[in-house]
Amino acid sequence: MPRLNDRHPKYRRHRHSGQAIVTLDGKDHYLGPHGSQTSIREYDRLIAERLAHGRRLPVGDSTAPALTVNHVILKFFEHAESYYRRADGTPTSEVDNYRQLLRVLRQLYGHTPAADFGPCALKAVREHMIGQNWCRRSINKQVHRLCAVFKWAAAEEMLPASIYAQLKTVAPLKRGRCAARETPRKGTVPEEMITAIQPHVSEQVWDMIQLQRLSGPRPGELVFLRPLDLKPVDEELWVHEPAQHKTAWREHTRTIRFGPKAIAILMKYVSNRPVDAYLFSPTDAEEVRRAKVHQARKTPPELGNNIGTNRKHNPRRRPRDHYDVGSYRRAIQRACDQAFPPPPELARHEVPAKHGHGTRPETKAAWMTRLGPDGWAKLKEWWRAHRWSPHRLRKNAGTEIRKHSGVEMAKTILGQRSIAVTELYAERDERKAEEIIRRIG
Repeated sequence: MPRLNDRHPKYRRHRHSGQAIVTLDGKDHYLGPHGSQTSIREYDRLIAERLAHGRRLPVGDSTAPALTVNHVILKFFEHAESYYRRADGTPTSEVDNYRQLLRVLRQLYGHTPAADFGPCALKAVREHMIGQNWCRRSINKQVHRLCAVFKWAAAEEMLPASIYAQLKTVAPLKRGRCAARETPRKGTVPEEMITAIQPHVSEQVWDMIQLQRLSGPRPGELVFLRPLDLKPVDEELWVHEPAQHKTAWREHTRTIRFGPKAIAILMKYVSNRPVDAYLFSPTDAEEVRRAKVHQARKTPPELGNNIGTNRKHNPRRRPRDHYDVGSYRRAIQRACDQAFPPPPELARHEVPAKHGHGTRPETKAAWMTRLGPDGWAKLKEWWRAHRWSPHRLRKNAGTEIRKHSGVEMAKTILGQRSIAVTELYAERDERKAEEIIRRIG
């Protein structure tokens, strides 16, 4: 009985062209420049296809290997990483959205020929998302992105355009007519929920909250604000035209206007600060916190530790010179957890510390094990009801502007191009409708 050869066909260099080459089933396949990452990935893909089809490449109308979904994913993600970038070169959140989608697509249909991916396969991917408890709106957005992947492949002449046309025939999920989880649309943040967190946030975070309520900027437009970005028009109006914003890639301009109340807040940070330094800095917030702790110290200065002697010389994490959207959001969420603590049976417990000295919070893994799936789901429901994100403050600003000046002015101040989008941000004044009905109804 002949011995089974487990070795793969050799990756080698073509002497005359300098290309990497592998011979499979008697046919030479050129992979790209020898030693490059592209050629190595192409070699791995061909070997994986060969193993998946019983040590033989699939053969269709021609002897060329079938293009798999994995190959489309690889090529598209290389395009996405270079395309979805801001003006300063940093990637946008769309890269992470595609990464999450393509991970699911690779797990389910990675080795499937891309030409065989049709509406039924798309629905199977969608059902997998429903099984992962994704909400309906997120699923519809990800399905739209999946269709965009095959549209790009058709534009690159990797696949026929008919595949994209077939995928577009799949209708999006409708509310009440599918098994996907529904999430309530987030409206304005109630006033009592905003004021409740003031004792639990730094002065910098609280001032950013007030600026969003007064002027309606996006969190990403506010955290990178510097003195040189502010242009005084007169004593009661300052403007800021950010170079980076949500629709900059569409060549839209964005103007943020600050009135007298907002100017009074900004003046605290503009004076005695370099013009290129960020206004809102976690480093400044930490210095203020340490000063308050020092003022509240009860131990006499000649006793105990001297000021600053108990700090780590090389801490693993240092406060940065500016907030970003994530750190701003997390600061608000931590304050919400302190202002609205969950019930004791759902809260994080204190457990004995190591070596029996004091206590420490239980680890997240121990917390989740103690609550179990049902208890953890209840805790998430509590968080959804008692946490809010800074992006919702734009709705507070839009609603207030619409109440005084109408939806068209709210659209202009919020920097939106469509009245339909502003309708989602600026809630209608139902009280005016009730007053009119009382008069004429």
